[in-house]
Amino acid sequence: MILNEIPPPLDVDPARRIFGLETEFGLHLDTGAGRPVTPEEVAGHLFHSVVQWGRSSNVFLPNASRLYIDVGAHPEYATAECDTLTDLIALDKAGERIVHDLIAGGEERLRAAGVDGTIHLYKNNTDSAGNSYGCHENYLVRRRADFKAFASALLPFLVTRQIVTGAGTITRTPSGAHYSFSPRADHMWEGMSSATTRSRPMINTRDEPHANAELYRRMHVIVGDSTMAEPTALLKVGSTDLILRLMEARVPLPELTLAREMQAIRDVAHDLTGRATVELADGRRLTAVQVQQTYLDAVRAHVGGLIERTDEVDQILDLWQRGIDAVRTQDFSLVATELDWAIKHRLVMRYRDRLGCALDDARLARLELAFHDVSPQRGLFYRLQDQGLVRRIVPEEAIEAAKTRAPQTTRARLRGEFVEKALASGRDFTVDWVHLKIAGSSGTTVLLKDPFRSEDARVDALIDLLETV
Repeated sequence: MILNEIPPPLDVDPARRIFGLETEFGLHLDTGAGRPVTPEEVAGHLFHSVVQWGRSSNVFLPNASRLYIDVGAHPEYATAECDTLTDLIALDKAGERIVHDLIAGGEERLRAAGVDGTIHLYKNNTDSAGNSYGCHENYLVRRRADFKAFASALLPFLVTRQIVTGAGTITRTPSGAHYSFSPRADHMWEGMSSATTRSRPMINTRDEPHANAELYRRMHVIVGDSTMAEPTALLKVGSTDLILRLMEARVPLPELTLAREMQAIRDVAHDLTGRATVELADGRRLTAVQVQQTYLDAVRAHVGGLIERTDEVDQILDLWQRGIDAVRTQDFSLVATELDWAIKHRLVMRYRDRLGCALDDARLARLELAFHDVSPQRGLFYRLQDQGLVRRIVPEEAIEAAKTRAPQTTRARLRGEFVEKALASGRDFTVDWVHLKIAGSSGTTVLLKDPFRSEDARVDALIDLLETV
């Protein structure tokens, strides 16, 4: 049965948005001589404790986020619905710790199976075999008839956004190696597509809103890099949100449609000087710096009007401008403690100079990989952060709390409380983004179609059922 009638959608402030991040983690086992171990076997041992309590390798956690093994034996963590950037960053960072906490048990089970090794989890986007795994951004937008045209208008922004929000990477080619803005750029295949396996688009247009489909669509952006620094996440999601606010208000944006998106994203990625140009559909040629400055200026023109001026908005605009200026002037110190590509560039170049080697040296490849290790002890990024060389956005206690506590102002609060109480009760249950269900003959289910609603009497009644049976 369905508990009671579904309540009407809330009257939501247009400036309020639901955000989410999905991160696929690279998985690697360091082991000596011995029998070969497949990635699937390592992932199975890593997720053994999850399967024990969740009866599946695909679970929703008490913090309302989703944890599962994705295709290719990659652990994946999808944050719960957030309506603030600070909640989103805290939940994203909590995800790193949640997957890292699985390592000790996974290594112990491997040893019991006769394999002595160390499991590493990396928050990056590529491996040595040339495979790519993603970091996906989700933005809830109002449903509109021209969604594909709406989404397409975002592509010039996403193609050039990498000069400020890229993760940075050493790109190795037959003619040598160079430093690029983004490891993900070379793995994009087209601008937009609804395909999930045969294509890798910048925006996935599959209509799966995880909400009331009459009111909402989900802007599913899959072109972005996995990043380590909290300010980079703030800028990546925050700047995209500001552009979407203008687009949803039907503010005319400058005409920046690209002639060849795939060529443009690669040209921008590989030009750290910022001087490479992209061709627009109208024949003009602009640098990525010029394109990003145009978008930033468009946003600034509406701050204090359509866009409310807040400390967070000012912080996003300031970092956005300094990121653009860092590329334009080649003074990377402007963002050397805040943006991933600049943080890692400084680290890589210092080690290159110390070792007296070229960028294609294997020692730098190992250094780059260690930068993305999510281990607080082994990861080079966290060593830099502990030394005060990386700026923080959210306090440490907020990240720790987010490991077990859902955001309190969205639908996530309802799911998180239900999962927590259901686990404590020992009852069988099933959960997805929009359903809560107690298993059994009654088939009691609650359908949650409004991601902005954080209180619901039907969920309270469902939890009462858990506690009374």
